[in-house]
Amino acid sequence: MWIPKKQPSNLIIFIFLTPLILISVIACILLQASERSLISSSSSSAFSWKSFGFLKSFSLISFNGNRNGNFNIFGQVETSSNDGSLHQKLVAQSSPSENKREEVVIKKYSRIERLEAILAKARSSIQEAARNKSSISNHEYPDYVPQGPVYRNANAFHRSYLEMERLFKIYVYEEGEPPIFHNGPCRSIYSTEGRFIHEMEKGQFYRTKDPDEALVYFLPFSVVVMVQYLYEPGSHNMNAIGRTVSDYIDTVSGKYPFWNTTLGADHFMLSCHDWGPYSTSYVPQLYNNSIRVLCNANISEGFNPLKDVSLPEINLKTGELTGLLGGSSPSQRSILAFFAGHLHGDIRYLLLQQWKEKDQDVQVYEEVPANVSYESMLKKSKFCLCPSGYEVASPRVVEAIYAECVPVLISDGYVPPMSDVLNWETFSVFVEVKDIPNIKKILMGISQEQYLRMYERVKQVQRHFVINGPPKRFDLFHMIIHSIWLRRLNMRIHD
Repeated sequence: MWIPKKQPSNLIIFIFLTPLILISVIACILLQASERSLISSSSSSAFSWKSFGFLKSFSLISFNGNRNGNFNIFGQVETSSNDGSLHQKLVAQSSPSENKREEVVIKKYSRIERLEAILAKARSSIQEAARNKSSISNHEYPDYVPQGPVYRNANAFHRSYLEMERLFKIYVYEEGEPPIFHNGPCRSIYSTEGRFIHEMEKGQFYRTKDPDEALVYFLPFSVVVMVQYLYEPGSHNMNAIGRTVSDYIDTVSGKYPFWNTTLGADHFMLSCHDWGPYSTSYVPQLYNNSIRVLCNANISEGFNPLKDVSLPEINLKTGELTGLLGGSSPSQRSILAFFAGHLHGDIRYLLLQQWKEKDQDVQVYEEVPANVSYESMLKKSKFCLCPSGYEVASPRVVEAIYAECVPVLISDGYVPPMSDVLNWETFSVFVEVKDIPNIKKILMGISQEQYLRMYERVKQVQRHFVINGPPKRFDLFHMIIHSIWLRRLNMRIHD
């Protein structure tokens, strides 16, 4: 309805403000309901969430200036996205004599507000999927649909994964020269570090060249390579490594605004070296705020599951998976439990002291017998013992899963990978260090029916630990990304 200019001004104000007030009230109610996220609340985080509302607070731009105030508001408020910029618009007519309407921006939101609005919708979608426990989402990718007790909530995970594929963008800082930066080992016990850096550098998945649209920022340094080039063997001095990390943070924080905006909370680093956690301690904000993706996921050494990510340790001796995947059927697995490994740390000492070459059911060796391959022993054992070494992480966990052998985790303070998604209790056995003498009794107490269920579940979760080149959906690379995505969802940032 066209309103003549000569109508009383209070009538114009009434017509203009009434729909805004109504929409504001409705929006606030809906937003309060949607902000109860499935992902664990960030109440323990140092970064509080500033409730985002499209119509929560704004100031109208002046309709004067070049247009002399000749606008007729039609009272319709729209929220829209134009080239990635979230803003509010009013539909208006420039003058009574012109039959022309145009959209007028009344509020443009900041980069952080825009990104948090996107995440708020994702949280709401995941929460809705979590409530619908009886249904499995269908989508355009029929290759795999998560379901079953191996997941803490299969529907929530599935919806979260799809939202990640649709929305997640990672900016990789380009500062730094190889090999210490943008590089890493793709074979040996540190293979997961190098493989991840390599895939992020290729940029085929999730990477964006526009830092303004990124949800997280990757710090592409390799602690493994730093140790190789900067550490003087036998010196027990890590200052050169720590200074390098600190200098790198100073570089990116001085050149870009993103680190200082969140004090590093939306940044992540990744390391499979034992010294990875310690190297971050040289930058308190990196240690306390940032997402640290670590093989050495030890709670007693500062690993925080709410913000940090447990990275699987995989020993790819040749850089390939050839011959590592698969094993004998359950009926052909004649060994109850198996372990072979050197004396590294107190837990292994206790294990070897108690069981080394003493029992045919629980076969424990410091070296596998001559003419017997380590991999063949894994493939014909029902349970594979995975004790921590000097540090909590052990490649034996993934070796067991590859060989379809039920892993037996023996550690103190270790957070298994993907624990926020995978229900490890359904496909593995946890043995406390004090119960090492009771290992045989514990494993013999697992019925054949229960073992068969665990065996099938190990086969099911295997896909999440496989390294593919190029990566495939739901494999290790994507699951690491998903763990980072969950930490970002768990974080609420405000200007």
